[in-house]
Amino acid sequence: MGTNGADVCVIGAGLAGSEAAWQLARRGHRVLLCEMRPGDTTPAHRTGLAAEMVCSNSFKSDDPASAIGILKAEMEALGSMVLAAAVETRVPAGLSLAVDRDAFANLVTERLNTHANIEWRTGLVAEPPEGTPTIMASGPLTADPLARWIADTFLEESLHFYDAIAPIVDRDSIDMSVAFAASRYGKGAPDFLNCPLCKDQYERLLDAILAAPLAPIRDFEANYFEACLPIEIMARRGRDTLRFGPMKPVGLVDPSTGRRPYAAVQLRQDSVAGDLYNLVGFQTRMTWGAQGEVFRLIPGLEGASFHRYGSIHRNTYICAPCLLDATLAAKGRPGLFFAGQLAGVEGYLESAASGLAAAIAADRHIRGLAPLEFPRQTVIGSLLHYLANADPKGFAPMNAMIGILPEITNASEASTPKTPKIPKAVKRQALRDAALGAMDNFIAGGVGL
Repeated sequence: MGTNGADVCVIGAGLAGSEAAWQLARRGHRVLLCEMRPGDTTPAHRTGLAAEMVCSNSFKSDDPASAIGILKAEMEALGSMVLAAAVETRVPAGLSLAVDRDAFANLVTERLNTHANIEWRTGLVAEPPEGTPTIMASGPLTADPLARWIADTFLEESLHFYDAIAPIVDRDSIDMSVAFAASRYGKGAPDFLNCPLCKDQYERLLDAILAAPLAPIRDFEANYFEACLPIEIMARRGRDTLRFGPMKPVGLVDPSTGRRPYAAVQLRQDSVAGDLYNLVGFQTRMTWGAQGEVFRLIPGLEGASFHRYGSIHRNTYICAPCLLDATLAAKGRPGLFFAGQLAGVEGYLESAASGLAAAIAADRHIRGLAPLEFPRQTVIGSLLHYLANADPKGFAPMNAMIGILPEITNASEASTPKTPKIPKAVKRQALRDAALGAMDNFIAGGVGL
């Protein structure tokens, strides 16, 4: 594959590839960005746009002391284009950052296409270009030719799990005499629509979910990502699992009864116009016909018109601890980097953050500088440390979470059997302060901003 004199090649224009291409371009490098869509597509994508969000429209919590909140602050400090685009196209979602996914993808695509240092090339890539530094960000739905090259080159079989997508309904088809607008505990604006269920309605819905036919998958036994389980898998774990999970009614009061419902289905706005809503936590493998029947059992959705049904698709990722170091560089392959879900991170924001990190590593490689690892105190640094050092036998994709951050020394010393336990809020604020302090020092040390 010719690169037309590009300094670096980025394969894949998902969230990781888009962020990587932008970061390299703003550092003055000529970037060849390769994306197979729309000429070749996947079971999950609908467009040829960059950064298309296929599973949900949420970038999760805006709580500044959560792992995602800390990660957002780190990415903002590093000048993330993806995060900035998300903020510009956000839709109401309570205390979370959610976007109009079409507006978001269009904005990211426009910025990439109008940057003077980025050449966008459409077409299937079978292998990275010889002699050109490359970031592999082809995503969890990497096409077979490139997936085969990875397996053959590294003598590794790709791992995989199954990811599910929740359905989206038209706002005008929701019965607002039943559904009501509210956020749990009244926190934030009443940005969610809530469909309340009594016990009999819940039991009827649960039975229908358990009896619904499922779309076939190729493997004999599916390996699902625990944070994105299909609704029917959760239902099989116990009859109360759903109402203590995605259907938990805590913090909600049904205005028609003045009481908390037995269970509730929440719907989150999916477009700026407010004409589309997705069923939060209702990712599914049910056949499309079954979804129409089952989900119309939800009070308020009896006449629901589905803009998109839920679905399931296979996600592919490499065994990162075998193949990558903590800068996302491939071991024994100078100039080759991996990013995004293919590298073993899970989540939209985490994917974009890994693309940013890979761009910094590639920039240093191109400029002949020594590799520079992110500080462990940062969420980004802890994610990359996990990828490089996890047990290969039990390796699975990782979200940003507080548990991967190293303990704060003075906080851990204060928590002895003779002293009171440190409040969770205090500990998390200390972790945030440590992360952002370390990030400031990292940026000051010269990452090419």
